[in-house]
Amino acid sequence: MIENNADNKIKTIIVDDEPLARKGLAIRLAEFDDIEIIAQCPNGASALETIKAEKPKLVFLDIQMPGMTGFDVMKQLHNNIDAEDWPIVVFVTAYDQYALKAFEVHALDYLLKPVDSGRLQDCITKVKNQINSDSQTDSQTKLVNMVAQLIGSDSETILQNLADGEFKAVKEYSNYVAVKDVGETTRIPVKEVVWVDAAGDYMCVHCSDGETHILRKTMKQLEQELDPARFIRVHRSVIVNSTEVSKVLTLTSGEYVIQLTNKHEIRVSRSYRDKVRAALL
Repeated sequence: MIENNADNKIKTIIVDDEPLARKGLAIRLAEFDDIEIIAQCPNGASALETIKAEKPKLVFLDIQMPGMTGFDVMKQLHNNIDAEDWPIVVFVTAYDQYALKAFEVHALDYLLKPVDSGRLQDCITKVKNQINSDSQTDSQTKLVNMVAQLIGSDSETILQNLADGEFKAVKEYSNYVAVKDVGETTRIPVKEVVWVDAAGDYMCVHCSDGETHILRKTMKQLEQELDPARFIRVHRSVIVNSTEVSKVLTLTSGEYVIQLTNKHEIRVSRSYRDKVRAALL
């Protein structure tokens, strides 16, 4: 668990792409003597860097941000920070009350824009109660579990699932890719798959040993079988193993090129650029 400052103030950061929204919330929070705003972040990438470096106790996180949404930030925290080191997260959003009722069910707090003073007071009280009791660990665990279930989904799908109460068990992904050929099945360990690309009606599975296996499946079918926490779709016809990415090169045109550990390079299509930025940059 993250400790407070010596003066018992709660280290806090605000994450929002709108300058006026950040300023407005900071002014409201200045009314609370035990809240110390240590940073204001304009995007998800800077939020991740600040959270890792400063270890705040409390984060006010906007959901709808360009490039990397609030949910994308949570996914990255899930992949890179131990659950016990997570800050308390308060979502700040312009979504309607109906969708956000689900956050209450899952013990997650939120503020609806424009932020109401009374609602903010209730929120801070709830935060302090969590800090001063054992409930913070339970809240963090619930948050981690929620994020684990949301990996691979976009913001609209996430909110709809929340609103509908569709929280299912975390999907289990196979450790092998099964390649069938003339009466035999070759089981390829998922960790050995470097990248997959489409070749007509087939998938070419390229492995770390230099072998390429031909798989009779669609890209969509294969994508559903692979863990999205490890495998990223970077093009309509290409999926890469994120652990095999050594560099992400930015071209003068603003496009990305992924360089794998075996030096193979793959161009990222425009439609997947934001997803790659959120996952790898």
